[in-house]
Amino acid sequence: MGFFLETLLGGLMTGMLYSLVALGFVLIFKASGVFNFAQGAMVLFAALAMARFSEWIPAKFGIDNVIVANVLAFIGAGIMMFIVAWLIEKLVLRHLVNQEGATLLMATLGITYFLEGVGQSLFGSDIYKIDIGMPKDPVIVLESLFQGGVMVNKEDLIAALIAAALVALLTVFFQKTKTGRALRAVADDHQAAQSIGIPLSTIWVIVWCVAGVVALVAGMIWGSKLGVQFSLTTVALRALPVVILGGLTSVPGAIIGGLIIGVGEKLSEVYLGPYVGGGIEIWFAYVLALVFLLFRPQGLFGEKIIDRV
Repeated sequence: MGFFLETLLGGLMTGMLYSLVALGFVLIFKASGVFNFAQGAMVLFAALAMARFSEWIPAKFGIDNVIVANVLAFIGAGIMMFIVAWLIEKLVLRHLVNQEGATLLMATLGITYFLEGVGQSLFGSDIYKIDIGMPKDPVIVLESLFQGGVMVNKEDLIAALIAAALVALLTVFFQKTKTGRALRAVADDHQAAQSIGIPLSTIWVIVWCVAGVVALVAGMIWGSKLGVQFSLTTVALRALPVVILGGLTSVPGAIIGGLIIGVGEKLSEVYLGPYVGGGIEIWFAYVLALVFLLFRPQGLFGEKIIDRV
């Protein structure tokens, strides 16, 4: 039982990180109807900015306090993501309003390669380290209930708590603030939102900025765990099944979908892997996403589209 709980907790913590990346897809699609294939590149760009600023700021200003240096690096990387969001809306999206979905998808592919190239030019292509002070040693809990206790990775636990706090903050933002309600109105009906005076261009800049902050937090966490390298863009590919499972228009779906896939990957690898030679964790999410595409393409919480002739 202890080993099962250990695997389950590991899956839940990994799933929360998947949810964080998937949120970027959902937020942008809800507000603008754009499937942002550049979300992985945004995670990479944000992580590169965070890693390099955390190196440059102490060297430039003589700051010895690691916490202060990381906070300043986070603020600097956040400002860069705001600039990226503003440029994307001004130079790309504004000129592609009401275009076909394929056109918008190709635009985000172009943004992907542009961000990767600019990131490499500005920050270099080495593997960088982000040290935000998260402990990496595991801890044993529930020893009184289970023999040997349950081993929990402190870094994964803190990362999951950070992701959960951001998700809760975004939920409050969307439900309780005037800007959040405007974002929800735009998501429901672009033309109706425009008719009551909500500026679409401003809303799109805001939602891309929010997605940029989400990408920054995701990049910071994944960079701390894996190091900042260009393979970090594949994290977004891991989040695609989450979006399909939860629904492309549902914020709760992104969260629950991430948890389901995180737990499913871990449990299937541990309990089914020995019977099929292992490797289930690599393809489990995509097979599950394929099943949903066949039988419930709108996902668990997505809106079902009914075409009337």
